[in-house]
Amino acid sequence: MGRRAPSSTSSPELRRKRTAAPAPEPPTPRRFRSMADVMRRSRPVGAPPPVARAREEAAYDALLCDTCGSGDRDDELLICDRCDRGRHTFCLRPIAAKVPIGPWFCPDCAPPAKPVKGFPMKQTKIVDFFRIQKDDQDGVPAKCRLSQDVRRRRKRSLVMHKKRRRILPFVPTEDRARRLKQMASLATALTSSKTEFSNELTYMPNMAPRSSNQARLEDGGMQVLPKEDKETIELCRTMQQRGECPPLLVVFDSHEGFTVQADADIKDMTFIAEYVGDVDYLENRANDDCDCIMTLLLTADPSQRLVICPDKRGNISRFISGINNHTPDGKKKQNVKCVRYDIDAESHVLLVACRDIACGEKLYYDYNGYEHAYPTHHFL
Repeated sequence: MGRRAPSSTSSPELRRKRTAAPAPEPPTPRRFRSMADVMRRSRPVGAPPPVARAREEAAYDALLCDTCGSGDRDDELLICDRCDRGRHTFCLRPIAAKVPIGPWFCPDCAPPAKPVKGFPMKQTKIVDFFRIQKDDQDGVPAKCRLSQDVRRRRKRSLVMHKKRRRILPFVPTEDRARRLKQMASLATALTSSKTEFSNELTYMPNMAPRSSNQARLEDGGMQVLPKEDKETIELCRTMQQRGECPPLLVVFDSHEGFTVQADADIKDMTFIAEYVGDVDYLENRANDDCDCIMTLLLTADPSQRLVICPDKRGNISRFISGINNHTPDGKKKQNVKCVRYDIDAESHVLLVACRDIACGEKLYYDYNGYEHAYPTHHFL
């Protein structure tokens, strides 16, 4: 039998039940992740698939240095961005003071280095480069007057204050041609490093102001430079302004890059140079690629600590090598000490000979001073 069709009419109760049907429940609100969470979980553009990335990391774990054949000290193992071969920072020649920021290419893949172009040994060029002041007062060249003053000062210091270990002024080379060679070697190193010559601390805009360099803020205090030593430093500065430089020669070494060697015998406690450059806050240079940053002021407040950065402006101090103070042989090479002094209420870093230095000997100092915070095991 066929099914009977429903009646087109219905009772009022049934109509009410149909119209009064319960409304559907609202949808559960979706939980959205923050943008920081999304970026943290996302992969960079062009990243390999997870399986390939795992294989790539496994290959890097087995990476060896092409020079020494070791995979130890992987935190100092550089990977070439072109051939994926590895080199330790301390196996490179010249050595790399730290892991560089940005792309790095091994010696085989890097473009050939340009040969060091020597600075012209011309008096006019040297005078302009170092901004030497000309002085013809009394018809006596500045060299003669200052050299005599230095000899008198040195003799008096040796006789009267030998036990007090006073700082001695350097004795400039009297041979004019040899002195030009010394200054030309420094000019060559500075121009090759794209560094402007400066013999004093510089305070540039957007860096630490001069008002921040207050020696009284040094945590634990800072030793004040005695009056006689201050006069010695001022005498040396005057000589340098007149073109009287320390007897030093900057040479290029295949292992260490630019280094400094004595071009005459230098006595113990002789002033070598002041460490100079741009003054900046340490926190601004936390990720700086400069390999010659020097501590200037250690304050209790980490945000007020100052460093010297000679990558844009500097003098011969930036080319003096640091010793490897992790080995006895490294410590034996030290012939210069690095000392911070309070001079006119400001902090200054002075490099002074800590023993007699023979002509031809390379200059080395402990980069850390008394802080022992900078790793020096990569120094030769």
